[in-house]
Amino acid sequence: MKIGFFTDSYFPEIDGVTYTIKLWREELERKGHEVYVIYPDGDYNPGEREVPVKSVSNPFYPGYRIPLTRRPSMLPDLDVVHCHGPAPIGLLGRYYARKHDLPSIYTHHTPLEEYFHQNVKFESVANALSKLYVPFENAFLEGFDIVTASTERIDRNVEHVQLPVGIDMDFFQRTDEDWYPDRTVIGYSGRLSMEKNVSEILRAAEKLPEYDFVIVGDGPYRAPLERDAPDNVEVRGFLPREDLPTFYSSIDVFLTASTADTLGLSTLEANACGTPVAATDVLPFEQTIGADNGERFAYGDLEAMVDAIETCLETDRDTRAAVERYSVEYTMEHLEQLYHNVPLSKDESPVDADAPWRFSDEERS
Repeated sequence: MKIGFFTDSYFPEIDGVTYTIKLWREELERKGHEVYVIYPDGDYNPGEREVPVKSVSNPFYPGYRIPLTRRPSMLPDLDVVHCHGPAPIGLLGRYYARKHDLPSIYTHHTPLEEYFHQNVKFESVANALSKLYVPFENAFLEGFDIVTASTERIDRNVEHVQLPVGIDMDFFQRTDEDWYPDRTVIGYSGRLSMEKNVSEILRAAEKLPEYDFVIVGDGPYRAPLERDAPDNVEVRGFLPREDLPTFYSSIDVFLTASTADTLGLSTLEANACGTPVAATDVLPFEQTIGADNGERFAYGDLEAMVDAIETCLETDRDTRAAVERYSVEYTMEHLEQLYHNVPLSKDESPVDADAPWRFSDEERS
């Protein structure tokens, strides 16, 4: 099967969408499929079956480019279209699917309305843009045969199939190497942007001077974080991907105060490496972080965040076993079923209530 991934987020930028596309492509090609990635061009040399679209720099969100048009006739012949965002490349993918009468799937990765608040100076304007944007995306999603998302709710007015993006459990596992053998370290890995609320980690560090904190990542908020960080906080850039299992294995707790994740891949990757997670008590963590793999706290409640960290440090858990259900092998099994069965109605989707990643009510508490 020839599958087209249409995405506005791709290398050289590093984020969860980029790595998800890379992992899915590798897994699908291992199964014998051909996967083409259509993405905005930039400072990246395309490899086999990578199709760049001419683009310009983005003045509103540095690092992410604005693609221009590309004639559908110049794209490869495909059997199924899979879009990974609602921006211009996603629009191109939907148009291509319609033009060639192909089955189409959309995966919801990011609540883009959250980013208006990060990049627009006036809150009233950001709120107005968010209210305008969500109906646009709802209408856009209605044009696909199937919409998938990592959790049960995506805050969109469409039926969807729950399909977590998946973890490479062979890659993310505890390592023998320990970067911090004689220190108690609280860690974070991810994009340093407003919706990730990384400044909350600085508040925790001030409250817990006896511990060290390491923040791994980059983004528009890195400079103010470095400026405001107390002495027990180290802020460093993105690690090479091959170093992430060692980082996750070396820290004692993974801490996130994010309120805008759709799955929180880095939290589950840390769990796969044996490290508990302290996370905000919001979606998706209400569904992914339970008693077996971490603790949750109310966003903005400093004492609750500190208590969650301390409880993670004091409690033994088999966090890897808790996230086996999110293995990418399960995801690929169900994704292949979707490709072969599109356009089934959502109610007939082969991803059902017995899927292994679903937490019971008891596990979520």
